[in-house]
Amino acid sequence: MKLSVFNTAGEDTGKKVDLKKNIFEVEPSDHAIYLDVKQYLANRRQGTAKTRERAEIHGSTRKIKRQKGTGTARAGSIKSPIFRGGGRAFGPRPQSYSFKLNKKVKELARLSALSYKAKEKGIMVLEDFSMEAPKTSEFSDISRKLNIDRMKSLLVLPEPNKNIYLSSRNLEKSKVITVSELNTYDIMNASVVVFLESSLNVLQTSAN
Repeated sequence: MKLSVFNTAGEDTGKKVDLKKNIFEVEPSDHAIYLDVKQYLANRRQGTAKTRERAEIHGSTRKIKRQKGTGTARAGSIKSPIFRGGGRAFGPRPQSYSFKLNKKVKELARLSALSYKAKEKGIMVLEDFSMEAPKTSEFSDISRKLNIDRMKSLLVLPEPNKNIYLSSRNLEKSKVITVSELNTYDIMNASVVVFLESSLNVLQTSAN
C-alpha cells in the first residue's frame, strides 16, 4: 500500500511511502484488541477507593441498650453498619486492577489496530517538521490545513519533542506520542493517525 506524503501546509509533496504488509495489512484479531484495550484501561485505574468498616470507626464501645425487653432487635455497638455514622459493610478496599498480557498478544493487537486504520484510510504521512517554540495556534493551523482539526488525531513522533508536545497539549482532539509509546488504545481511539516520515521509518525498521 502506498500513501502520499503531505507537508505542514496540507499540500501533497509528490512523494510516496510504502506501508509494509506485515504491519498495516495483517489479519486483524478483534479479541487481541479487546484484551489489550482492557489491560490499558485497567492499568490506568487508581484502585484507591476505600470506606471505613466498623473496626475502623471511632465511637463509644458502650452497649446501646439492654439486651432484652425493649421490643426491638438487639444492638451492641453504635459502630454497627445498621446505624447512621456506623461503618460500612462490604465497602470497597484499595486494590490493583492491572493484569498481565503476553507480549505477542499485545503486538498482534497493535498491528491489528494499525491494519484497521489503514483499511479505513485513517493513516496519514506528514513531512518531518519542527517548532522553534511551543505555540498552540501554529499546531492548530497545521491540523486545519490537513483537514483533521475536527476529528480526533494522533501524531506519532520518532522521538520526544517538547515544543510540539506543549503546542498540542491544550487541544482536546489532538494527542502527540512517540513511536515507542504507540499503543492499541490510542490508535483505536483516534479517527486519524498521523505519522511523520521519520517515525514511520522507525516503526517499519523495528518490525523487521
